[in-house]
Amino acid sequence: MEARFHFMKAAPGAYAAMLGLEHYLHDCGLEQNLLLLIKLRASQINGCAYCLDMHWKDLRASGEAEQRMYSLDAWRECPYYTERERAALAWAEAVTLISKDHAPDAVYEEARAQFSEKEICDLTLAVAAINAWNRLVISSRTVPGGYQAGSAKAGR
Repeated sequence: MEARFHFMKAAPGAYAAMLGLEHYLHDCGLEQNLLLLIKLRASQINGCAYCLDMHWKDLRASGEAEQRMYSLDAWRECPYYTERERAALAWAEAVTLISKDHAPDAVYEEARAQFSEKEICDLTLAVAAINAWNRLVISSRTVPGGYQAGSAKAGR
């Protein structure tokens, strides 16, 4: 596989803006592993090999349990996730697949029971960001495999 284009070099201003969003999300107050779980889940849905590689590695480096990572695509059937995580994962799926059901009220109410209004805004922003990254990486055919855990933080 060969990359089609290098968006970081071709559009450095856009890349810097995306990194600015990531800086905000890092400091927004949401748990970092929760953000990584929703990034991994959205990347599973979108089939983004580069982002899957990145977020698996970052979750593993943060001490996340292997069992929870391996079963993330079946999170509804597993007892390994908290109610807060379940609400975030459901919201991440609804926002990632927005054209399917337009983020149903029932999913929003689950999220609202676990998160403040600001936190829901931040979760939604995090899902929008990973979906944007997935689309940039997939369309550019960025080659997966070379990411080193924690190196995304180096860009801060």
